[in-house]
Amino acid sequence: MPFDPSALDHAHWFDDDAGPVVRPYAMTRGRTSHAGQHRLDLIALVVAEPAADDPVWDMTLSPEHAHILGLCRGRPQSVAELAADLDLAVGVVRVLIGDLVDEELVHVTRPVPPAELPDESILREVIDGLRAL
Repeated sequence: MPFDPSALDHAHWFDDDAGPVVRPYAMTRGRTSHAGQHRLDLIALVVAEPAADDPVWDMTLSPEHAHILGLCRGRPQSVAELAADLDLAVGVVRVLIGDLVDEELVHVTRPVPPAELPDESILREVIDGLRAL
């Protein structure tokens, strides 16, 4: 018996409540990484630049880029927070943030690596010295 595609119940295969489905690689135009991605760890803070307040950007950017800008306008957001709010994989969000950095619409503040933090014993000595004054 030959297969008849018209016999399929389309209601079984499509769910209108789910809304449009866009694959992550479509959002990133097939890119899986960005040149500046190595600097975007999960706790790096993304801050919107003043140029991002121009309403023209909301019309020219993709919805995902515009959503990231909207979230970062209110307060700095970590990469992990943005990925959670957008319900996207961190790798996809890193590529999207990299695009916004290239457009100079956001800047990323990286946390200080533990090796560059001052030693706790030095801080205690400074505190003890201040108390002695």
